[in-house]
Amino acid sequence: MISSLWVRLRRGFSRLLSGQSLQGRIALLTGVSVALAVIVVGGAGFIVARLSLQDQLDRDLTRIAQQVASQLATDPSTLDNYTAESLGTSSALLSVVSASGTSDHPSAQTATLPLTSGQIAIARLQSDSAAETLIASNGVEYRVMTVPFVSSSESATTYMAVAYGRPMSSLQSTLSAMWSVMVVAGLLGVVSTTIAAMWAARAVLTPVRRLSTAVKNVTQTDQLNPIRIYGRDDLGELTQSFNTMLKSLQQSREQQRQLIADAGHELRTPLTSMRTNVELLVADERSGMLPPGARADILSDVAAQLGEFTALVGDLVALTRDDHLQRPHEPVMLADVVHASVARAQRRGPGIEFEVATDGSEIMGDPSTLERAITNLLDNAVKFSPANGKVRVRLEEGVITVIDAGPGIAEDDLPHIFDRFYRSDRARNTPGTGLGLSIVAHTVEAHHGTVRASNHPDGGAQFTMRLPLVALHETADEDE
Repeated sequence: MISSLWVRLRRGFSRLLSGQSLQGRIALLTGVSVALAVIVVGGAGFIVARLSLQDQLDRDLTRIAQQVASQLATDPSTLDNYTAESLGTSSALLSVVSASGTSDHPSAQTATLPLTSGQIAIARLQSDSAAETLIASNGVEYRVMTVPFVSSSESATTYMAVAYGRPMSSLQSTLSAMWSVMVVAGLLGVVSTTIAAMWAARAVLTPVRRLSTAVKNVTQTDQLNPIRIYGRDDLGELTQSFNTMLKSLQQSREQQRQLIADAGHELRTPLTSMRTNVELLVADERSGMLPPGARADILSDVAAQLGEFTALVGDLVALTRDDHLQRPHEPVMLADVVHASVARAQRRGPGIEFEVATDGSEIMGDPSTLERAITNLLDNAVKFSPANGKVRVRLEEGVITVIDAGPGIAEDDLPHIFDRFYRSDRARNTPGTGLGLSIVAHTVEAHHGTVRASNHPDGGAQFTMRLPLVALHETADEDE
């Protein structure tokens, strides 16, 4: 029964919270928590105060009852001398109980206390005093303390008890006033705390609202505007992370737009040329307009354009694909990658001499993308080196240097050499897509390295690729 009631209460409270905003939930939970705390603390305080006041009343009753008992034990005939004023309050009542079960009271006393078996037992047994709450003959509730005493005379010894009582009205009025104060103070505390919780929740949740507004703006307006950071707390860090994400999205969007624009421009040329050649072949199929041998030349031109188109698409895919970020990096011996790249470059430039020197540099990376990037550097060196030229390749402490024997790079072209589709005046008539060096920069950046182009003092272009080496402690851990 209790468990089912608890389940129903919990479900009802959950439904109540589910319909509130986060600010409302915080305020409601705070108000409920404070209300429970006020009820527990107030109830405990009220009980302690009630017991303390009643104990104080019982001690006062015991003190006066003992005084009366000591006087009556000496002279029982003085009972009528006790008036309301002499008993300390005008509403006090007094009675004397005998062991035989009779009771007597002062003659001036109009109301009487009821005779109870407990009072008779105390008189007979002369046991310890006892307190009880009784209704007097006037209908008023009294707190009564009964104290035993013995009256001795020459003829006999009589066992008796004194019952002394005061009205409970003063105690109850004090407790009622205390209860009213506690209820009012508790309600004020709950209301003020709930209002303060709502204000605090509103202040705390302001950055969250800004984030929510920013997300809505991004969805509705497609504007990736950063959010102002108002502090260095957890919400400030969350805002900073959100701004970083927005910046990354903005950069990615700009790169995507630039790539689409550049790709559209670069793909249009081979597609237009291929379309023209195909139309010539279709027209020749109908009319035989081409001279002998021209058809074969056009087909060779189409094959070359298809190869150029395939290379361009492959470079675009390699440049935009981020699968190297998804694949885990592994320890890579750069010397093996360099020698594999040199072997591929030698097949493309059979007349070029390669002078290679490597060391045991080891990095964390993706071997396939690194080999493609180094191969692009070597292909670029082969492209601009004269027949029977020499390409020097050095690997030392994670730094790969490629020096060709070509004319070098113009100073105006150096800042743009790694831009997508950038082709210098010297490279206008050379084959290629204009994306090879961009792929190099993209790959090196993904491996947290740097690449730089310059002119060698002895002539020729020089490309320097720096990649971070594996830390010594990481190598030691792997060996273990």
